[in-house]
Amino acid sequence: MSSVLLMILVAFVILVIGWMLWRSRFRATEAAPVSSIDLSASDGLALTRQTGLFLDSTVDHGPMHAHYLARACDLAYLGESEASARFRDELNLQARLISVDNTQVYVGENAESIVVAFRGSESPSSLDGFKDWLLTNSRNFLVLPEGRIGTDFAAAGVGARFHRGFMAALEEVWFPLKSTVQAAYDRKERPIWITGHSLGGAIALMAGWRFHQAFLPVHQIVTFGAPMVGNQRAADAYHKEFPGKIFRYVDLSDLVPRMPTISLLSNQYNHVQQEITLGGDQNKTAQSFLSDLAESQPNPQNDSADDAGNDLTNSSEETLWREVQTQIESHLMANYIARISDMQSNTIG
Repeated sequence: MSSVLLMILVAFVILVIGWMLWRSRFRATEAAPVSSIDLSASDGLALTRQTGLFLDSTVDHGPMHAHYLARACDLAYLGESEASARFRDELNLQARLISVDNTQVYVGENAESIVVAFRGSESPSSLDGFKDWLLTNSRNFLVLPEGRIGTDFAAAGVGARFHRGFMAALEEVWFPLKSTVQAAYDRKERPIWITGHSLGGAIALMAGWRFHQAFLPVHQIVTFGAPMVGNQRAADAYHKEFPGKIFRYVDLSDLVPRMPTISLLSNQYNHVQQEITLGGDQNKTAQSFLSDLAESQPNPQNDSADDAGNDLTNSSEETLWREVQTQIESHLMANYIARISDMQSNTIG
């Protein structure tokens, strides 16, 4: 009997150690204790209203919402210590970072809102590390949902396909993210706003879908310079489930919202609506550049049946990348903030 008890004790210890190791991986991602967040404070809210940076869920979407969430996206590029302080001082949000592998997201809350802000590429001032995604992973990744994550996205219906890489990026942080947002919502039911810039905007769209499937009510999804996440069937599903709740801000000179592209000649990706354009060079839009580049593509009839129209040529890839580099300013978060700030000023004026 003593040997059996010893074996049970050893098994229990192993289970406890395993649980502690798993818990330590997400230690930085746990929801903040209730006592550390004052949901009744109003002084910070008054300050943000004075500066024009606040969220009002009782009025239609407009520049004030976009400006606030654009600032949140900008702060999401900072390290946790600096970002948390600035989320508090500038946006009246108690925010914490969730970081697992290559995906980072801040969850902030105050008495009136819960804000989920996804980080885009590693650096907000350059496109370092973006080239590999643009020229390789951005294409040929439309897949039918499958496995554990596929259960949620399968609800989009027959024929809906999504970008595999974006689904995988969300999966990295999903469990700590969902538990953190759920805990915040359970403390006090408030509108949930989801936002992101660049690749972070794509993941924000994917997260919005999964929150919806988890019965967490999403008030709005607002993205800046985000690429496409799925095909037309997927876009239609978003339109059905989030009517009037998705707003995509796009600079016309920014190439990233025109990505991914399976082929410049035959693209299966489509954007979710609603798109809000922010100007840019009317004579040199991203769409006109891609159209010109498509015309320079070799005739697909000269390719094999399996490869025809499925890939950019190497020369076109480099041309596309050079164009992204020359127009990098149009994709940066600073550009989007400046344009939205101007839009807000014009609206007030």
